[in-house]
Amino acid sequence: MAFQQLDPPLPVHVLDKGPGYAFAVIDYGQEHNLIWVTAINETGEIWCAPNPRVRMQANWTMGRKKPPAVVAAVAGECSNGEAQAA
Repeated sequence: MAFQQLDPPLPVHVLDKGPGYAFAVIDYGQEHNLIWVTAINETGEIWCAPNPRVRMQANWTMGRKKPPAVVAAVAGECSNGEAQAA
C-alpha cells in the first residue's frame, strides 16, 4: 500500500459528489483501483473515490473540456448515458 500526498492538490470532479480538490492518492497495488482522497467544494466533505469515479476538471488554458461523464452527470443522466428515472 502506498499513500501519496499531492502538492499542489488537483482540481477534480467526483461523479455523484461534485467538484473538489484531490489532495492524496492511495494505491493498494495490483487489481485495485487508485483511491483519490478528495475534499468536495460544495459540502466540505472528504471522500475516498475510486479511480473510475474521478475526472479532471475542465481547464481552458490547457484546452481541456469538461469530460463527457461530468456533462452527463450535471444533466441528470446516469453514467451509461440513460436519463435517470424521476
